[in-house]
Amino acid sequence: MKDTTKARIRRFSEERDWEQYHSPANLAKSIVIEAAELLECFQWSDTDFNEAHVKEELADVMVYCQNMLDAFGWDEDEIVNAKMTQNERKYPVEKARGNAKKYTEL
Repeated sequence: MKDTTKARIRRFSEERDWEQYHSPANLAKSIVIEAAELLECFQWSDTDFNEAHVKEELADVMVYCQNMLDAFGWDEDEIVNAKMTQNERKYPVEKARGNAKKYTEL
């Protein structure tokens, strides 16, 4: 996410004094709630959905994720790259390509 977008998210919460509610537990709950609302966009059809609504719900998930990164003082690139390194070890291309099985079943 661009630094200007991160700053806008932070300013939005600061101006409303909402950081007091941004405990990791509250933010994790909010991420799951917003993810469920994102999933609801596809409840009855995988192909017939409102694109604008999907974007709104995805943005809500991303904003809460940024808030959680801030609550912990974490860098998104660092934690995503650490996880990608784990995933690359668990799912080697030669075993996982074109295969949806869990790494324990490869």
